[in-house]
Amino acid sequence: MNKSVKDAREAVEDIRDGATILLGGFGLCGIPENLILALRDKGAKDLTLVSNNAGTDDFGIGLLIINGQVRKMIMSYGGECKAFEEGVLAGKFQVEWNPQGTLAERLRAGGAGIAGFYTPTGVGTPVAEGKETREFDGRTYLFERGLKADFAFVKAWKGDPLGNLVFRKTARNFNAVMATAAKTTIAEVEQLVEVGSLQPDAIHTPGIFVNKIFQGKDYKKPIEKRTVRKRAEPVTL
Repeated sequence: MNKSVKDAREAVEDIRDGATILLGGFGLCGIPENLILALRDKGAKDLTLVSNNAGTDDFGIGLLIINGQVRKMIMSYGGECKAFEEGVLAGKFQVEWNPQGTLAERLRAGGAGIAGFYTPTGVGTPVAEGKETREFDGRTYLFERGLKADFAFVKAWKGDPLGNLVFRKTARNFNAVMATAAKTTIAEVEQLVEVGSLQPDAIHTPGIFVNKIFQGKDYKKPIEKRTVRKRAEPVTL
């Protein structure tokens, strides 16, 4: 089945207000930037977004926050986006904080059809409030639910019309696990190649998990947080 669509705009046409969306990426690496821009332009509101982080004010999820489209964030880190910080402090949307490994495992569990799991991470912190705990071998564990969504936006290096995906190095990050945990997975790729071009052993996400795919454009490589230091003075002997 050919799952190709024309572009990001066509790919997001089914998304309605109130949807829950998984967004791949880590920082600004491997984010589905074409899909985010198309979603911003579509204007769907009251969205619940699941992501490792909130992007920046001028790139990634931060654009959706500034546009007032977000109702809730399920995430691990929000430190590089001023709009996110201001929105949280002003009570404009909700935030459900997750330790990074817990977020990854919740998504993996959701994609595998596992209802939940026990982890020691978060015990004794605000993360544990209202959650079940149990003792195993003398240690306290916290019960976390698997996490699924209506849609997943993922970005891959290569893909074919059947939806098979190959990610490039660390840009795989949350993309691969999110692709398995949504009712509808939409993939944007840097290179849309012919069926049969991808070596079977090189495929990271099989096409059975992908519903729509298209070749993205105008990809950027911004620096999330630029840090510099003075050059060290040369050592004289």
